[in-house]
Amino acid sequence: MTAETTPETTATTPAESTDKPSVLFVCVHNAGRSQMAAAYLTHLSEGRIEVRSAGSAPAESVNPAAVEAMAEEGIDMSAQTPKILTDQAVQDSDVVITMGCGDACPFHPGKRYEDWALEDPAGKGVEAVRPIRDEIKARIQALIAELLPADDSTS
Repeated sequence: MTAETTPETTATTPAESTDKPSVLFVCVHNAGRSQMAAAYLTHLSEGRIEVRSAGSAPAESVNPAAVEAMAEEGIDMSAQTPKILTDQAVQDSDVVITMGCGDACPFHPGKRYEDWALEDPAGKGVEAVRPIRDEIKARIQALIAELLPADDSTS
């Protein structure tokens, strides 16, 4: 059996993933806001939404206060690493949500773009990150209700 025959390694093209919405979260460092949003969406959508996150200038590691704040919610982000934003990630996503990345995010006609104005958790302690985390959670819950409207289990 080759790696090509296993479902876990099969590449998914946008045409193949039309039954499952895909969301890309983008912030400058991909170390706080976009990581928390991706973790919440992955957790709360229970795998029913394809989730990506990236940064225009990725940090070396995820913000420890963000990791701690998410751990309080029972979500482990400790193994995540910041990733560079690629044109392909944008092309492969149905919804692109930016969080302060400015003009660094590539634009593709036909994609849905949203800009979430959220405070940057960089350099802040967990006490200051909690309200940002809670705002992200509320936005994620609304996004799930919008992307998966026939499913009431996330309410």
